[in-house]
Amino acid sequence: MLRRTTALPALLILAAACAGGAQSAPTDLVLRNGTIYTADDSMPTASAVAVQDGKIVFVGSDDDVDAYIGEGTRVVDLAGRFAYPGFVDAHAHFSGIGQREQTLSLQGINSKSEFLDKVAAAAAKAQPGEWVVGRGWIETFWDPPVFPTRFELDRVAPNNPVILTRADGHASVANSAALALAGITGTTTAPPGGAINLDVDGQPTGMLIDRAQGLVGQLIPAADETSMERALELASERSARLGWTQIQDAHGSWPEIARMRKLYNEGRIKVRIYKTVTGPGAGADSLIAMGPIAPEFNDMLTIRAIKVVFDGALGSRGAALLEPYSDDPHTTGLIVSDTVELKGLFERALRAGIQIEAHAIGDRANRVLLDMFEVAMQNVPASERAVAEPRWRNEHAQIVHPDDLARFKELEIIASMQPSHAIGDLFFIPARIGLERTKGTYAWKTFLDMGVVVAGGSDAPVELGEPMIEFYAAVARKSLDGKDGPGWHPEEKVSRAEALKLFTWYPAYAAFEEDRAGSITVGKRADFTILDRDIMTIPEPEILQTKNVMTVVGGAVVFEAP
Repeated sequence: MLRRTTALPALLILAAACAGGAQSAPTDLVLRNGTIYTADDSMPTASAVAVQDGKIVFVGSDDDVDAYIGEGTRVVDLAGRFAYPGFVDAHAHFSGIGQREQTLSLQGINSKSEFLDKVAAAAAKAQPGEWVVGRGWIETFWDPPVFPTRFELDRVAPNNPVILTRADGHASVANSAALALAGITGTTTAPPGGAINLDVDGQPTGMLIDRAQGLVGQLIPAADETSMERALELASERSARLGWTQIQDAHGSWPEIARMRKLYNEGRIKVRIYKTVTGPGAGADSLIAMGPIAPEFNDMLTIRAIKVVFDGALGSRGAALLEPYSDDPHTTGLIVSDTVELKGLFERALRAGIQIEAHAIGDRANRVLLDMFEVAMQNVPASERAVAEPRWRNEHAQIVHPDDLARFKELEIIASMQPSHAIGDLFFIPARIGLERTKGTYAWKTFLDMGVVVAGGSDAPVELGEPMIEFYAAVARKSLDGKDGPGWHPEEKVSRAEALKLFTWYPAYAAFEEDRAGSITVGKRADFTILDRDIMTIPEPEILQTKNVMTVVGGAVVFEAP
């Protein structure tokens, strides 16, 4: 048997040329000599797997896989490494991930002075009058944890319009130049579902909440087609590098879908995308008229869901609460969509077999959403539905009143949740809503114990979007440096086996793909994430140090670590 080394010394790639004679069932790819966690309860672990034409044809032992090796088979010696079903990010923003790579990134900044220094450096490189645009800041990690203001931005960027979006995407701070271009003053009326924060003198602070961001955002010069294509390509490269094999992409438009189709045709997107169309509006209406679209590009791109938004985010006090915010009793947050319009959309989608993915963070938003889902299902009986199981999804489900938790199971609603939100938000949530209301927050374990499907995601670029952070957050429910505190509810941690399914089988179910994805099972897609450590057994802190060494999508190696 011939051997050739690759850029990944620990994974020896073997080409079976002639030794041993002809084989009875030669295949395209074999993985062997490792620990393979299948997420299939009938065979939880194996040491080898064989792939033909992008599908798994064998799962079992190293000895038995020999029959699947022949001339032309690529054999990957795992060398004791660990393979898992391809990890799936059940909620992210694909183009936003790529755009983050192209603009000023403000993630990981721990003080306002550091934040202002980065803005100053970006402004110094820009031409006078050129827009400075960035995203990723979170003031809750600063001391004191207060929003930045336009006056602070004016000092470091006096010659440029500036708008910088909070990590959650539900609030932005703009400087005076940007506000002036948008005509925003102390008397400007915010659009429905938005807010313009004012200071004690009744003047804008620069903070624009939810839909008010569009007053400035619409003025930013649009990216050209080359830049938008490159953003998608960068998102694909980053996802594959981290070990994501599919991104379930929340929000989207038909022009963006056309762009994705072009890049798939050109081989420039290497991971799978389960794509939504933003609603309500003409784009969502078009999808309802067409019904679910058959998977395209050999099951790489699927379009069968509509994304809607009910409220804002907790960090910017835009999440809709049943009671006022504890640290700002003048507000209960915002319902940002027209619920009358959504009522008709939901019923039409149910009849057409279109999945609904609805963003709901606060307990009021979650209750209103569940009420509307229930009414739609009552008004459209099963006999009138194009799909027997609609599998509608609550995206985030971060703060749910204890009285509403069981309704997820009663209505068979999928909880699409992002574990990293908890380990970031729980630093400030007790102050935002009070300790008593933290019951029912980020209730992954409660949902699973009820039999609710919990699809795990990252919400990148809101969060970093790294699978090991998400896995760690689900099983540890502690900060990245191992801390927790009052209101963190450690009883909501999940087991390693449950966490694995959060990012494999459950997202597959949430995308109507459990018959062909989500586990390492004969007949399913050959999507694998190969790591250098055993995240099912190592101490929790070591999960964060674990590296992806190979990503396989449909039997093709789309990333290989140097």
